[in-house]
Amino acid sequence: MSVGTEHDVAVPTLIPPQLPALLFGSRRSYSCRPPGPERPPGLGWLPVRQEQQQQQPQPQQMQQLRQQINNKNSTSSNRRITPTASGDKGSNGSTSCRPAVDILFKAIGGTGIGAGAGGIFCGPSHALTVRLWPLPGRKVSVPADEKHQKTVLIMMSNTGGGHKASAEALQQAFQEKYGDKYKVLIVDMWKEHTPRPFNNMPDSYSFLVHHGMLWRMAYHSIQPRAVHIPYLSAMYAFVGKHLSDAFDRYDPDLVVSVHPLMQHVNCRALAARAKRLGRAAPTPFATVVTDFTTCHNTWFCKSVDKCFVPTEFCRQLGKRMGLSDDQLVLYGLPIRPVFDKKLPAKNTLRKKLGLLPDVPAILLVGGGEGMGKLQATVEQLDAKLQGSAQIAVICGRNKKLLQKLQSHRWPGGSHVVPCGFVNNIHEWMGAVDTIITKAGPGTIAEALISGLPILLNGNVPCQEEGNIPYVVDNGVGTFETDPVKIADIMAEWLHPDNREAFMHMAHRSKALGRPHAVYDIVHDLAHMADTLGVKARQLAQSCCRKKRHMQLEVRGLVAA
Repeated sequence: MSVGTEHDVAVPTLIPPQLPALLFGSRRSYSCRPPGPERPPGLGWLPVRQEQQQQQPQPQQMQQLRQQINNKNSTSSNRRITPTASGDKGSNGSTSCRPAVDILFKAIGGTGIGAGAGGIFCGPSHALTVRLWPLPGRKVSVPADEKHQKTVLIMMSNTGGGHKASAEALQQAFQEKYGDKYKVLIVDMWKEHTPRPFNNMPDSYSFLVHHGMLWRMAYHSIQPRAVHIPYLSAMYAFVGKHLSDAFDRYDPDLVVSVHPLMQHVNCRALAARAKRLGRAAPTPFATVVTDFTTCHNTWFCKSVDKCFVPTEFCRQLGKRMGLSDDQLVLYGLPIRPVFDKKLPAKNTLRKKLGLLPDVPAILLVGGGEGMGKLQATVEQLDAKLQGSAQIAVICGRNKKLLQKLQSHRWPGGSHVVPCGFVNNIHEWMGAVDTIITKAGPGTIAEALISGLPILLNGNVPCQEEGNIPYVVDNGVGTFETDPVKIADIMAEWLHPDNREAFMHMAHRSKALGRPHAVYDIVHDLAHMADTLGVKARQLAQSCCRKKRHMQLEVRGLVAA
């Protein structure tokens, strides 16, 4: 067994006799100096550093320390002798041979206390890295000054496809603009990190939307600020702890919300988390509004750092809800970056997608679930246009409708191209001349970027109702739900005599689109993560260091 230098007190590795030596990965010895006036007791089980081992006392000082310990032992009832590294003889002239545990207690100042009690009542040990058990010591980690890869947490809820599409657009723009500098996570906070019955709330959305009166009651009942603030505060009492645990798990540098019910509760959870961690400021929070005009008041929370809105109407609504001009930023709706890329020529896209090159094309979109009167609309278009236009139908996940359209024979001779769920909707929009769709904000924004005149054939009650006048008042489309009248409008738009007016409407649509909005939003979000996010972590570090310093001072006082 190796020992320290000849001037140190040898402290062998302690292996309890009842445990087999195979449990220990290392059979090493460590050396330490006895406590003395010039060397106060150590603070905790700290590893021996190289510079500490090199700074050895002079032999005369070491002999004086040994003599002090021996004198103390001579007055003790137990009369223990401290062996030296070179096998010194004790005061009785015999070679010292004592258990290793006695040597440990002599190093920490114990006098015959049991092994369990000695670790409790004797204070921090001066035997710096003596291993009593084959377990690593406790480590207190302090966050680094700046993480190599910052984490951006985007919170959404799968209540309709628009929120998830906006979250994915932000994620793709981050990846395209910054590569791996940011780790962007998309999380359904209500579904994944809240207890029952709150995690079932997103599942009830589809049922409520299909029963318009129930949805209107639920939507308008929490619209007033005097109602939704207490309502969400009560909700925080049940889900706040779960959300705080989720934030601890993800440890984000920036939190982004793309859902109206993600602001107030999560801002409170982040504030409570910052207080619990000793931070002077919570993790920065940003809201990205994904509704064009009819925004629910829960979108706007005074505690957010930034709120990105798509239209001037939303900005004015945010100001009425108490947000400042510095908090509100108008860029547009975040649309997938692929819509900002240059597409091939229209005839090239038509050939790829199975469309005719020289016939006007209509795109009929039923959403992700293929909802609406799609089949009736196609039948009326075929009967009215009599093959003067072709129709591409996006059925989404509605496989039953897709099979019907594929097997149907069209008496008007129209070229109909039905397809299911697609990931290249930008190519379909680039290949057609006009679009028929419901009043979803995401599809409207994509159609505007593509320069398409828009015919709205339906809407979700409440939040999508304001999108209809946005399209009509800006002169880029109209609204109609009856399939017969829809066919009449399309026949009028595509008539050769109305070609000039139709092209003017397409140009207005193109001018109203904001293809760079997603990049502008991502640029500001990255700046928030690099400034406010880093600042919050630096404040947390100073608090952690101060707290750790106070703990060490308390330990020193207790050891003294």
